[in-house]
This record gives sequence, C-alpha cells and structure tokens, in this order.
Amino acid sequence: LARAIVRRFKTVRASVIALVCITFIGSMFIANDMALLTFLPLGYIILSSTGEEGYLAFTFVMQNIAANLGGMLTPFGNPQNLYLYSKFSIPDGEFMLIMLPPFLISIALIILCCFVFIKPEEIKIKDEPFTLPKLRTAAYLLLFALSIAIVFRGIPYYIGLIIIPAVLLFLDRKALCKVDYPLLLTFVFFFIFSGNMARIPAVQTLFQSLLSRSTLLVSILCCQCISNVPSAILLSPFTADYASLLVGVNIGGTGTLIASLASLITFREYTRHYPGRTGSYIGLFSLFNFGFLILLTTFQAVFFS
Repeated sequence: LARAIVRRFKTVRASVIALVCITFIGSMFIANDMALLTFLPLGYIILSSTGEEGYLAFTFVMQNIAANLGGMLTPFGNPQNLYLYSKFSIPDGEFMLIMLPPFLISIALIILCCFVFIKPEEIKIKDEPFTLPKLRTAAYLLLFALSIAIVFRGIPYYIGLIIIPAVLLFLDRKALCKVDYPLLLTFVFFFIFSGNMARIPAVQTLFQSLLSRSTLLVSILCCQCISNVPSAILLSPFTADYASLLVGVNIGGTGTLIASLASLITFREYTRHYPGRTGSYIGLFSLFNFGFLILLTTFQAVFFS
C-alpha cells in the first residue's frame, strides 16, 4: 500500500495529504483510535522508506488531528459521539448537521497546513519483492472486519472480546504482549473518576452553574484535563444542550496530549521510533493542536453560539 501511494502521488506533499485524508476518512467509519492504529504505521513506512523522515513528526501530528476531527461527523467516529448519540437519542440527520460546520472547517485547515508546511519534492520507493503470509493476512482481514462490525453495532462487543484474543493467542501471541496496557488502565481510571465526580453534590452544583453559562467552553476546557470521552460522561447529566456539548468534546480532542486517547496513541507510536525526540514532538504537537483548538472554538462561538 505504501508503494502504491508513492507511485500514484509522486511527491512528498501529495503523499502526506493522501495519508492524512485516508486517516480522516477512516476515522469516520472505524473510529479515530482504530484509524490511527491502522494508518500511522503506513505513514512511517512511506516516509522512512523514501528518506523523508524529517516530515514524520508533522505527518503524525496531522494524522492525529485528522483522526480526532474527521471522526466528529458520524455517531461512531469517536467514542464520545457514540455515548452522547445514545444518551440523548440524537437523530442521525440532526447529529450530522450539528457536526458538519466544524467538520468542513477542519478539512480546510488540515489541507492548508499540508500545502504550507510540506514541499512538493519528488519521492521514490524501492521496488523490492515481498510476499504476505496468506493465512495470517486472511485472519487479520477477518478480525478487522469483525472489529468494524462491532463499531457499527452490528455484532455485540463481547463476541469480539472473546474471538479476537483467542485467534491472536493461536496466530500471533506476541501481539498481545505489545498492547499498551498502562495506557488503557489510565483511561479506565479516568472513567471511574468521572463517574464518581458526577455523584458529588457540590460538583453537580458547580457544573450546572458553569454549563448554564457556556456548555461549549466548559466541555472544551474539561477535555484538556481529563480527555474527551470522560468529559462527555462527566458533563452530560448536567446539561440539555447536547449540541454544544457534542461539538465541545469533539473540538476539545485537540489541545493537550491527554485531550484524546488518540493523541496518546500517536505520541507512543512516534516515540517508539524516535525516543530521543520527545521534546521536539510535543512542541510541534502543541503548536498545531492549540492552533486548531483556538480557530475552531472561535469559529463555533462566533457563528453558532
């Protein structure tokens, strides 16, 4: 797939835009976290194989933003969308109309950044023979299809929870050892914290007061501290303005590293390849993420508040 992208698009700029767009579209259908787990390695392969690693940090940051903001359009694009979609029983058409304006602005900003910060340099990739293991490839494609069916709520999640680890134990048990369990536990504790905080009377009074003033801003700021999914769980009992809350917890996925689980996935993937460049990556990540956060918040507050 990496070779096909390089041959078709021929320049660094066009290839990176293709990568970002694939991630953006993928997050709409298979959720932002899964899109990053799928397409970040593809970005690394393309840029490392063509000697363009200098653009890798920028590409990862753009893929991360694309995953967070691309997933906002559909109820199953981001986990917080699924939760709010179900809790408030939001009609499909209304859901997409609420999210369409920030979605379109996000597309324009991401493509603009790629045009401004990446040169249209020609790239080539070595044409080396390779073969895929047929059995494992077929098994992973089936497991991937099963995962997508679970995201679309066509199959109960517990079926995947049983089948996928069982198949991996047989075909590739080393993969189970590579799962970032501490990261998953971190977010489990975020969810527990959010649920417990929402039950404290003083906290209930505080959030009811704050959300009555600006649901959009409070939800965005909350995401910067405890991430977007826990924020949706924490704030949803205290407001009926689900439109502002929905936009806030999606826009709020940009900003700090912990504003979205997807951002931590991207950070871990980058530092796995370049452990000595953590500081420069966080600086670049913060610059673009807070830039997007400020622009999208201003747009939403001015035109849709």
